Amino acid sequence: MKYQITLISALILFVGLSACTPKQQIDRIITGGIIHSGVEDAPLAEAIVVDQGRILYVGDAKGAKHFSATTVTDLKGAHLFPGFTDAHAHLFGIGEREISLNLENTKSLADLLDAVKQKVTTQKTGTIMGRGWIETHWPEGRFLNRFDLEAVAPGRIVLLTRADGHALVASTPALEAVGINADSIDPAGGRIERDGEGAPSGMLVDNAMALVIPLIDNLAGQDRRPILAAGADVMAAYGWTGMHNMSVGRDDVLLLEDMAKKGNLPIRVYNGLNREAVDLLQDGLRFAGDHRVITRAIKLYMDGALGSRGAALLAPYSDDPEQSGLMLSTKELTIPILSEALRRGWQLQIHAIGDRGNRETLDWMEQTMAEIPADQRKIADPRWRIEHAQMLDPSDIARFAELGVIPSMQPSHAIGDLYFAKDRVGADRLEGAYAWQSLIDAGSIIPGGSDAPVERGDPRIEFYAAISRAALNGFTDEHWHEEEAVSREDALKMFTLWPAFASFREDELGTIEVGKRADFTVFDLDLMTVEPKEILTAKVLWTIVDGIDAYSAKTQETSE
Repeated sequence: MKYQITLISALILFVGLSACTPKQQIDRIITGGIIHSGVEDAPLAEAIVVDQGRILYVGDAKGAKHFSATTVTDLKGAHLFPGFTDAHAHLFGIGEREISLNLENTKSLADLLDAVKQKVTTQKTGTIMGRGWIETHWPEGRFLNRFDLEAVAPGRIVLLTRADGHALVASTPALEAVGINADSIDPAGGRIERDGEGAPSGMLVDNAMALVIPLIDNLAGQDRRPILAAGADVMAAYGWTGMHNMSVGRDDVLLLEDMAKKGNLPIRVYNGLNREAVDLLQDGLRFAGDHRVITRAIKLYMDGALGSRGAALLAPYSDDPEQSGLMLSTKELTIPILSEALRRGWQLQIHAIGDRGNRETLDWMEQTMAEIPADQRKIADPRWRIEHAQMLDPSDIARFAELGVIPSMQPSHAIGDLYFAKDRVGADRLEGAYAWQSLIDAGSIIPGGSDAPVERGDPRIEFYAAISRAALNGFTDEHWHEEEAVSREDALKMFTLWPAFASFREDELGTIEVGKRADFTVFDLDLMTVEPKEILTAKVLWTIVDGIDAYSAKTQETSE
């Protein structure tokens, strides 16, 4: 193994020894395992010294003996990595999943209906809310509809959101309550699915979901705090030291900032605001709780999702030739927002899934960058992002690096979508689908996320998906372009260094180096060497943020 004591470490050590002090007193020493630094020329180390939330030393165990720590952590052979960061997730949704009807493990339509029936018996009044269903694995082979719900929840208002968050099914009483009927017109950027007779089936896609918002008991203000806290605890327990929080509203920003200032937020949160909260950035970028919460980005939506046929495609869907997806915005509405963002130094995080959605987003970004010269920009490198970038025309792959646009992608989407993507778009268009390695080869970085609660939000699943490009049971497909899987070294960067860069924090986060913040994720197995399927069985032992445990599976510490 190769170890390194950095020059700064050596200087600190020399100063400590030359000051006639037997040992320099610091907060924490971590040793006894394998430390994966993420630094290419010094990938492994034996010990870390941490003080006041920063890394003072990285190197061999002998060098760490020159320090005296309040806490000594013995890894007992475990593997410590730079803190894993989920580069795309929804914190409130993760917390909400903990308290609402969770449908992500339903194995059939019948299974889902049983879950709804049980919920009806326990929740006697109010709207029944649920999330997480996806029909692609169901033996029934079809979408849920309002008639299904009538059989198990007669007379009740029921709203069940699909796993991708881009479609929901509403019960008949729900549709009636908001006036959706056979004469209703599809809203811009949305679709009311209909049965063979033209009546609403209950499925509402993308912007059509907004029609039932009046039926949702939306929590506001302080009522959202415990749900955010529950979401943060879940993320820490999975091993995430931070997350890029998408589509965040005003209340959540203010609550998260307050939690950070009071020391009640265990992980880092980097916020991308929804359009309604953009005014929070009018006075500048926001930093709170020693940068535990940062708000400097805006989240926009260009199209829908592939599973619900809302992703905007250049050609019609192969399994529904009358549909080409939905553009959720227009050039006329989007360009002014891009221009203001470039002038004010706001990062853009733009949802685009289909090849048309991605192309038009790149076109509009390119036009904006050409129209606004460098001397009119707040920052030289805006690091604009396209979130998902799932379906790309191969000719557009190189444009990301050429424009400096970051493709922010979620590996688990690929291993879930492989069951239906070929049906949706045909085998030929899969050449540019989830094109991780092609994007990297073209010069891009890919910050990796989970899109939880759309997906489970487990870093083990995301890492496995990135290197295997196979479903959790090992299934793959001959048309699934296995060459787009990435190396383990790049997979590690996807969840450490590249999210740091995508949030302007590569000088503080992403690798284990002297001077950086002490954020670490500890697994009992070596993700860099074990068989891919074994990664899914690895246990998170510690999640450490600023040198302090955000999550600990067991205590292996002693005080000196």
